[in-house]
Amino acid sequence: MLQTKTGTSNIKLEPLAGKALTASEAEAIRDIVHRHRDKPGALLAILEEVQQKTEGIYLAKEAIWSIASELGESPSRVYSVATFYSNFNLKALGKHIITVCRGTACHTRGSQALLQEALSIMGITDYADDEESVFTSNNGLFTVRSIACFGQCALAPVLSIDGKIFSRMTSQSLSSLIQSISKGKKK
Repeated sequence: MLQTKTGTSNIKLEPLAGKALTASEAEAIRDIVHRHRDKPGALLAILEEVQQKTEGIYLAKEAIWSIASELGESPSRVYSVATFYSNFNLKALGKHIITVCRGTACHTRGSQALLQEALSIMGITDYADDEESVFTSNNGLFTVRSIACFGQCALAPVLSIDGKIFSRMTSQSLSSLIQSISKGKKK
């Protein structure tokens, strides 16, 4: 049982299987929680800042438990907020983020082929459209994700790499970009 500021919880969560937080990581989380604790939207701000300060830009289970402990909340509440919003990552992201638009205009102009090409380059060949839409390469260099729409429909198909928008993309141009980035060249 967990004692929280809202009472007792019988929620059982999977035990922490990963590494424990270092003293400096725990201290950083305490500092972040302390700065945001009494502000509106505190939990979201805390999760955002912890994620941004974590190598791999994600929220580890250990961080979620630590945030919950510092706030006096149940880990399941913190986890449910982290999983509700798509901008939170529960797995480490790659060094470079490729985001493929899956909106109607992009889809009809070939975004599915772009997504398949990016995943194929990463060695993921058994992707099904109804599966998870975030994949990270085994070497940690790339993460490929899809979003509903960039709002750049006239330039379809569109994708972004590390926040830079690329329009009227083809599988060949995407492959060239990925190869260039893999070799350490600028995009």
